[in-house]
Amino acid sequence: MRTKITAVVTLFFSFIAPALATPQIQYWQAPSGARVYFVENHDLPMLDVAVDFAAGSSFDMAEKSGLAGLTQGLLDLGAEGMSEDDIARNLADIGAQLGGHLDTDRSGMSLRTLSSVAERDPALDILARVLQHPLFPETVLVREKTRLIATLKEAETKPESIAGKAFGKAVFGEHPYGLSPTVDSVEKIQRTDLETFYRTYYSAKAAVVAIMGDVTRTEAESIAQKLTGQLPPGGDVAHVPPVTMRINASEQRIVHPATQSHILTGVPGMARKDPDYFPLYVGNYILGGGGFVSRLMNEVREKRGLAYSVYSYFVPTQQPGVFQIGLQTKKEQADEALQLVRATLREFITKGPTAQELQAAKQNIIGGFPLRIDSNRKILDYLSIIGFYDLPLTYLDDFTGKVDKVTVMQIHDAFRRRVNPDAMATVIVGAPEAKEGAAQ
Repeated sequence: MRTKITAVVTLFFSFIAPALATPQIQYWQAPSGARVYFVENHDLPMLDVAVDFAAGSSFDMAEKSGLAGLTQGLLDLGAEGMSEDDIARNLADIGAQLGGHLDTDRSGMSLRTLSSVAERDPALDILARVLQHPLFPETVLVREKTRLIATLKEAETKPESIAGKAFGKAVFGEHPYGLSPTVDSVEKIQRTDLETFYRTYYSAKAAVVAIMGDVTRTEAESIAQKLTGQLPPGGDVAHVPPVTMRINASEQRIVHPATQSHILTGVPGMARKDPDYFPLYVGNYILGGGGFVSRLMNEVREKRGLAYSVYSYFVPTQQPGVFQIGLQTKKEQADEALQLVRATLREFITKGPTAQELQAAKQNIIGGFPLRIDSNRKILDYLSIIGFYDLPLTYLDDFTGKVDKVTVMQIHDAFRRRVNPDAMATVIVGAPEAKEGAAQ
């Protein structure tokens, strides 16, 4: 009987092993200077492409914050020989999807299309024009500025937006990661600013091309050059200045008529290539990143019912991004909830996780890893991250093994060195009046 069970288990894993295989990533540098990351997969007649640049919001000037977003947003709203309507209509005719993305570090465009030549070639032609020959029409810029300003004015009334803006400033100070566009900064942006930003940061040498899907290596090489061969020459890849890791404790209480208090607390955290990445990643899963199995959720929601949801996360960026804990709670219990969050964090940093917590976290993270790479789009996103942050081509192959090697001691040591519970920035929007003697 034991032999039969063993045989069944072996057979089961032999069937699921191919599904768990990580994609084989190919890399080369295009003649344009762009770095290219490619996964060939002919299972579906689809092609996904993304082109990223070091042109995120952290490259804004403070007085014209919002410039990076407007530059990226106008790329597909008018290109050489095509109006925004032409671009939209031609994409619809071939069933292709063009998308844009922007974060603090990166900016870029993505394309999804059928891989057959009749659809693929015209879709790539559009993406090539959008990337290499944008027009930044004045009338479109005026319209988009008006739209953005309206969005910013509305955000100024929302507690979550107010909290996020104040928190970023509290954590990063004058560093570009703490920048947020304002009505005044957007109003100052002119068309010449977009053109200058584009020529400076959207260069071939700075481009990272990710290609995933139903094309051959030869076809992928041609695609990468087609999309980057006529980009501005530019210079080397731009880099974000260093982040000041040690901050002073601060607490802002912002009056707001919302029925709930929005609470954020945190510090600068870790960079994408940080040597502490995996201990901090796994440790945070235990602390507040694992949903209902996290300590914060157990202490704040399950045991005391002080919040519907409470979370923590690291944002790994070129320079250390934020480590953030957040929750919403009734105004009258905001101080109690915040003190409990601080006490839970302090205990975690002082004692570290238990062996049982670590084992459960590893099982959940490793068991869920196949879902991270179960679609072309998800693999494309990883290709972009691997390329942009210059991670090893074996990053996906190594991921679960590195998670499995994390120890209790490594987590304890990393959190103790990186997160000081006595020196964190805290913002409470919709806050009760500070109580005398309350923890700061």
